[in-house]
Amino acid sequence: MKLLKKVTFAITFAAIISANFQCASPKVVTTQFEKQTPFNLKPVSFQEWYAGIKVGTTGLNVFLPVTNVNQNVTIDRIYFRNLIGKLEKKEGKYVAVLQNTSKGYTFKKSERPDDYPFDLLDYECVISYIENGVTKYYKITQLNEVAGTYYENGPPSLYLKATTSGMATLDDDEDDN
Repeated sequence: MKLLKKVTFAITFAAIISANFQCASPKVVTTQFEKQTPFNLKPVSFQEWYAGIKVGTTGLNVFLPVTNVNQNVTIDRIYFRNLIGKLEKKEGKYVAVLQNTSKGYTFKKSERPDDYPFDLLDYECVISYIENGVTKYYKITQLNEVAGTYYENGPPSLYLKATTSGMATLDDDEDDN
């Protein structure tokens, strides 16, 4: 009988210890993703950007075309390629400028921080929105990539208007003849 008590105590003690001291693996929050959103979402796209050599940083612009947002809903953040960004409304869509945490002139995916809440593939993102005071998450499983861009003086600001109104093209000017 004493042996049975000792075995029971040892098993119980081992279970308590293992529950409190788990392996040092990164914890991923299991989040319940919404199946539908209280707004219409068109295809999401992203663009890598590169800053000048003096600035030496890279990042991503994410474009989220959203329409018919209910008044009780606030579009909040985006989680993409181990980066988190605030979504700001600009010119009829939501935009986030995500600056890469790794320094350098060439684009390299940021390392996943220990407190990053999601385990996502490279073409997946999660947007958070607040509906009636409750934060909800919606997972987008396919983003479209558009051609990258170069910013000589660093990442763009969402709050500054463009200094030019024209669009760059690769077409030859007809006046050169």
